[in-house]
This record gives sequence, C-alpha cells and structure tokens, in this order.
Amino acid sequence: MRSGGTATVLITGAKGQLGRELLDTAPSAWRLIACGSGDLDVTDADAVNAVMERERPAAVIQLAAYTQVDQAETEAEQAEAVNVTGAFNVAAAATRIGARLIHLSTDFVFDGRQGHPYTPDAPTNPLSIYGRTKLRGEQEVIRATEGAALIVRTAWVYSVHGRNFVRTMLRLMQDQPQIRVVHDQVGTPTWGRALAEALWRGADRDLKGIVHWTDAGVASWYDFAVAIRDEALVVGLLHHPVTVVPIGSHEFAAAAQRPPYSVLNKESGWAALGGPARHWRENLRSMLEGLADA
Repeated sequence: MRSGGTATVLITGAKGQLGRELLDTAPSAWRLIACGSGDLDVTDADAVNAVMERERPAAVIQLAAYTQVDQAETEAEQAEAVNVTGAFNVAAAATRIGARLIHLSTDFVFDGRQGHPYTPDAPTNPLSIYGRTKLRGEQEVIRATEGAALIVRTAWVYSVHGRNFVRTMLRLMQDQPQIRVVHDQVGTPTWGRALAEALWRGADRDLKGIVHWTDAGVASWYDFAVAIRDEALVVGLLHHPVTVVPIGSHEFAAAAQRPPYSVLNKESGWAALGGPARHWRENLRSMLEGLADA
C-alpha cells in the first residue's frame, strides 16, 4: 500500500482494451510504465527481468495474455507461451524486486456445469486450450509468488477500445437486418472501465489470493445482444431496429468449447476491490453513451 507520494506501477498488456481503460482511469498518484506486447515480450524472461530491475515498480498489473479463444485450439504453443510461461516470468520478476502483483484471469477456468455462481475456491475444469492455459498461468503465478499475488478472475469484458462483443454487435447491426446470437451460454457482461477502476483500488491495497470481479447481474449472449441493440437505438448509435434471433451453441460453429454457465460469485471480490458493482446493463448504457459522444 502506498504511504504517500508517487509510486510506480508497471502494466503488461497495456495496449489491449483493459490496459487502455487502466491508462484512461489511472489515479494521479501512480507513475505509469505501460508495456504493450511490442514493448515487452513476457515470454522472454531476461527482458522481463531487465524491465523490472530498471523500473523497480511498487506494483505490477499483469494483463498480457493470449485471448483468441478459438484460435488457441490450433495455436496451443503460442497460448501456453504467453498465458503460462509469460505469467510465470512476470510473477517471478515482480517477486524478485518485492513488487505486489495483480494477475488477471478468466471465468473460462470453469466448465459451466455447476448451475450456480462459482466461488473462487470452486473446482476448476476448463473446456478449452485457452481456459487450460489461463488456469496453468494462475498456478504458475501462485508458485512464483508463493501465494502473495492477487489473482482477479473476470468475464465477458468489453470496452470502447479494441475488439469485443459490443463493438462487433454494433458493426453487424449497422450492416445487417438480422443477426443470430447464442442463447444457451450464460455469464455476466463486464465493462472494462468499471473493472479497471476496481483494479486500481486493488493496486493500492495489500491483497492476495483469488477473487472474482464482474458487473452485477446475469445474461446470455442473446440477452446481451438485445440490450446492445435497444440501448444503441436510444443513444443514436443505431438508427433502425435489428432482429436478434436466438440460436443454440450447436448452431454456432466455434472451434473452442465454452462453459454454458460461467456466472462468478463476486462477494469476496467486491469486498476486496469495492462493490457491489453496478448492474451490467447500467454499465452498458454508460459505455454506449460515451461511444456516442466520442
């Protein structure tokens, strides 16, 4: 925890959608070292150690990840290199210089067969290569830090930045009179800005262990798409209604299997990082209003 003055935080994966939200919401008391993949290859242990030794951050927020869920099924080595080896390299280097570490993980570590919200200590059973590499990354972070890291699992993140479900839906809805969206996968949409603000609160606190943090509420991808359409019409991002057709997962050709139910129990996360969070639909409205005003 900072005791006053300015402290340094190093962010890996800083050019992704969540990294950019972290930069947009950074408190003035932090000096930022923002490392995108072109600035720091987390799979290169020597490079990671050199940056840590040079900058000596008080905290590290580890966002660097291979996140192409379907592509990972045919690029397992690349996913493992970033999500497992890279996670260990950052955690080990942060530990070596005494920096606190926040590591971001995912709801995809679960198989979605439980049927009620997953607590942080619930049994894991990832269905995809992406999920398996993220789980192994968690384990490597715990090993490298001897349990001193804070691991934050989240889900269904979207932002005004980058590629994500909301921006994809808006693009499709502008071009097509009808779209088909899966109705039998359930989770919680999470606004990247709200998550970034929670991570900043975590950076200022001496926390460890695994916690869950998403927005409040529950939705299917179909519910999420309908809400995007309706809210986008209100703020003027869409000018005509689009038909959203619910389909089953079996009708959507995806290389990777997704958990059918990945709602996370956020009690410990909200207690640690501030909460309860706003309902996902409120945050969706705020994001779309910002996009309309941009």
